[in-house]
Amino acid sequence: MNLFADAFAWLFSPERFEGSYALQTLLAQHLFYTVVSVAVAAAIAFPVGWLIGHTGKGREIAVAVSGAARAVPSFGLLVLLVLVLGVVQTPLAAVITFVLLAIPSLLAGAYTGLEAIDRRVIDAARAMGMTEWQIFTRVELPLGMPLLVGGLRSAVLQVIATVTIGAYVNLGGLGWPIIQGIPLRRFDQVLGGAILVAALALIVDLLLALAQRAAVPAGLGVQHGTAGGPRARRVASAPA
Repeated sequence: MNLFADAFAWLFSPERFEGSYALQTLLAQHLFYTVVSVAVAAAIAFPVGWLIGHTGKGREIAVAVSGAARAVPSFGLLVLLVLVLGVVQTPLAAVITFVLLAIPSLLAGAYTGLEAIDRRVIDAARAMGMTEWQIFTRVELPLGMPLLVGGLRSAVLQVIATVTIGAYVNLGGLGWPIIQGIPLRRFDQVLGGAILVAALALIVDLLLALAQRAAVPAGLGVQHGTAGGPRARRVASAPA
């Protein structure tokens, strides 16, 4: 228990909020790389996932690519890209690494959200004379939104955890106290940094869980609604 007391004492000491490595600065860096990486990954994965879910074509390729991306070790890829691009391009190398990490979850959430919709709903929309674009925007996108947010939730948490290792290549972020404290044997600092990362992940997860609940269309439950088949429930529970 003394170690936890020392960690909290380190966290709340006045010098933690001063200088270029102040905790608020490290937190801002952590959030910046997370938001930028997830935004770039979403711009790539969402359109592809929606196209796959709407047309029903290319799912096998998407699964294979996603599986290959998940198998790549993030730390090794980050170091490799830093060596290839150069130390000056460290932020770019980090963003590329985090984008590749986020794409599989975002892609899966996008196409599975559309695939989980009962085909009879889509057929009924076509029978009413809706165009394919109207079907996508008025039927598929609203019904698939809970699983889409679920994929976003998973991706964001993975990126938050992985941005921590960015401090190893002098990227900053909340991983800096951990990386710096290990060789110095400052275990109170290491634990304090770990607590910060865990707290950030829990807060973001809670906010995205509320957003996922709010994304469910009125009168439609994730567990029992049109989009709530077994496959939908598996994907929706993945971030947890």
